[in-house]
Amino acid sequence: MVGVVKQPAADRLSDTLGRPLRDLRISVTDRCNFRCPYCMPAEVFGRDFRFLERSQLLTFEEVARVVRVAAGLGVRKVRLTGGEPLLRRNLERLVAMIAEVEGVDDVALTTNGVLLAGKAKALRGAGLSRVTVSLDSLDDATFRTMNGVDFSPAPVLEGIAAAQRAGLSPIKLNTVVKRGVNEDSVIELARYARRNGCVLRVIEYMDVGASNGWRLDDVVPAAEVMSRIDAQMPLEPLDPQYRGEVARRYRYRDGGGEVGFIASVTQPFCGDCTRARLAADGVLHTCLFATAGHDLRPLLRGDGSDAELEQALRGIWSARGDRYSELRSAATAGLRKVEMSYIGG
Repeated sequence: MVGVVKQPAADRLSDTLGRPLRDLRISVTDRCNFRCPYCMPAEVFGRDFRFLERSQLLTFEEVARVVRVAAGLGVRKVRLTGGEPLLRRNLERLVAMIAEVEGVDDVALTTNGVLLAGKAKALRGAGLSRVTVSLDSLDDATFRTMNGVDFSPAPVLEGIAAAQRAGLSPIKLNTVVKRGVNEDSVIELARYARRNGCVLRVIEYMDVGASNGWRLDDVVPAAEVMSRIDAQMPLEPLDPQYRGEVARRYRYRDGGGEVGFIASVTQPFCGDCTRARLAADGVLHTCLFATAGHDLRPLLRGDGSDAELEQALRGIWSARGDRYSELRSAATAGLRKVEMSYIGG
């Protein structure tokens, strides 16, 4: 196998809009123990739904190989997602493999938190840098409605506490806000995050995939949520920390932490998007709203060398021109896009 050739800084990869490849999101499974209506509605992902077979999933070695090659092209941040990534057995082994890749300086995880209490210490020990927990409400009834399987928020809160004890701090809390469902939960979530040293990330309800019944009327604009929080706990803006940061960050004027807003619908950030997404079966996508991807399995499971894999990644990224959120319309919203549970959020 030919080793990865490290490229000089001047030769780092960029797409057709000049955006570098810096972030790689990796879905390790398309399965989840939640059925959130905005991601995996139960009426679509029911008992008869056919998820990927185990043999179709990339092995940890195959994932680590893609990360190694991608790091040679500029990737510095890797995030493990799903589905629910903690359903993948021995995930800490993959974390350790990625953490050892030269050039990768940030290994993160996005989880619904239900299984986090039993995994936080091992994940931290393996080299996990950060964890983001999806938490759409603290209200028991609202939370059960939003997760679609009648889970209480209690195990999620236990997982957050365990992650903090393990040293995975500050924890980010992702809250997808849907009109008429949980917009009234945001103030309580903001107070909880401040009190517990977490960072709240408010996310506009997006038209990812083709199963969630997305309507523009269901979107609560980030500016509206920010005004609600600001009225209770005054905010002031923060500068971006790096190119490609998707959240518009604010700090509380009293010094009590920060909150961020991810406004893909009302304030698109395509112009600085530096993310690629690797699905659990080895298909690479260059946009969260993709309708198709690029299958890397023939190279990973055939006789393809690292040099050939690198060339494939170069070709895919250099041809990229995605800017879906900037072009969003009634027509594009109706496209058969890849489901979030498959591509990773």
